[in-house]
Amino acid sequence: MQAIVADTTPLNYLVLIQAADILPNLYRRVLIPPAVKAELAHANTPGIVRAWISQPPQWLEVVSLKLPVDSALAHLDAGEREAISLASELQATLLLMDERDGVTIARHRGLKVVGTLAALDLAAAHGLVELQTMFERLRATTFRSPVRLMVSMLEQDAERKKRQEG
Repeated sequence: MQAIVADTTPLNYLVLIQAADILPNLYRRVLIPPAVKAELAHANTPGIVRAWISQPPQWLEVVSLKLPVDSALAHLDAGEREAISLASELQATLLLMDERDGVTIARHRGLKVVGTLAALDLAAAHGLVELQTMFERLRATTFRSPVRLMVSMLEQDAERKKRQEG
């Protein structure tokens, strides 16, 4: 299992759909920088997420940056800046992030990025969640993703289940 540095948005949605506990089952360590913790605790964040981060699970580690954040990341929000910086600093195997600009920059810096949907798909492949149920819960939130992508992932999940049965 690998370590993963998480940005705010994926954690927010995983908490909202009651699936955050997939993370310690998929990754050896789950790390966030202080800015991500602050964003999850912000007054505009849903109450359930604020409550979750006020008493974070033991598997979630808040790790401060040792180096200053790269000024080339200034156009990103604080959580994205610190998550990319922390992943680079720690040479983390993975970065959990959804925002397009942040993902593009992280990949250009050599980081491997997975998003909320990919994490849920991996959890489904390990039998931790039902992908259809998770996607239904996501659709009940403000999460936005191309419907075609979600349909394709559900089709692949169905094929995977058939192979496992046969």
